[in-house]
Amino acid sequence: MIVIKLNQLVYYVHIIVFNMTKKYTKLFDLSGKVAIVTGASRGIGASIAEALAEFGASVVVSSRSKDAVDEIANKITKNGHNALACECHVGEEDQLKKLIDTTINKYEKIDILVNNAGINPVFDRLENADEKLFNKIMDINVKAAFKLSNMAMKHMKNNKSGSIINISSVEGHKPDKGLGVYSISKAAISMLTKSQAKEWGKYGIRSNAICPGLIKTKLSSALWQNEEMLELWLKDLPIRKAAEPEEISGMAVYLASEASSYTTGETFNIDGGYMIS
Repeated sequence: MIVIKLNQLVYYVHIIVFNMTKKYTKLFDLSGKVAIVTGASRGIGASIAEALAEFGASVVVSSRSKDAVDEIANKITKNGHNALACECHVGEEDQLKKLIDTTINKYEKIDILVNNAGINPVFDRLENADEKLFNKIMDINVKAAFKLSNMAMKHMKNNKSGSIINISSVEGHKPDKGLGVYSISKAAISMLTKSQAKEWGKYGIRSNAICPGLIKTKLSSALWQNEEMLELWLKDLPIRKAAEPEEISGMAVYLASEASSYTTGETFNIDGGYMIS
C-alpha cells in the first residue's frame, strides 16, 4: 500500500498545475520574436508596442515623430525590455524601405508587423470630400499597410512564418455620419487582411485585423471629448463606456503569438458591443 503524506500530495499537485500553466502561458511567449509597430508614438500603437515587448518581443517603434518614438522606446527599455525607435512617415515609400532595412540590420528578421498608422482629418459628408483629401486618407490608411506588408512579407516568407496585424475599425463595417471616407479606408483594410491571409498562408504567414470601437485616442477625441456626442454614442452600447488603448493590446498579443497559430483572415471587433447594438 502506498501512503502519500499530505504535504507530498500538495507538492505533486503544485508541480502538475505549474507545468500545465507553463504549457499554456508559453503559447503567448514572444521571446526571440521581432515586431514592427507603426503609428506607435501614442494611443493604440504605443500600447501594442509596450504589450508585445512585455511578452518578450524586440519591438521597432515607428512613427513620423522622432521625439515621440524615442520616448516610447526609452520607456520600454527602462522597463527591462527591448525596443528600437525608428522615425518613419508611412506615406513615403523610401521611409517604409528604411524602416524594413533598419529592422533587418538590427535584428536580422521580422516576425510580427502591426499596421496601426492611420489618419482621419475630416468629419464631413461624402459629397464635401475633395479628391486630394480622399487620396491622403487612402495613402496613409490603406496603401501604406499594403506596401509595408509586401516588404515585410519577403522576410517572413524566408522564415516560413509571420503574423501581420492590421488595425481596422468598426467603421469599416458600420459607417457613421461624417466618417464616410475613413470608413471606406477601413473596409479596404479588412479585405486586404483576408487577401493576405488567403495568398500568404502557404508561406506560414497569418494576417488578421483588429476593429476597435470607440477608444480614447487623439484620433477619436472629437467624439469622446464632446459630452453630447459621447452620450449619443454610448446610449445604445452594451458596455457603456469608451475604452482605453490598453484594452486593444491583449488581442494584439494573442494574434502575434503561437496561441493564434490556427487563426488567419479574421477581423476581431473590440467595440463594447457596438456591432450588436
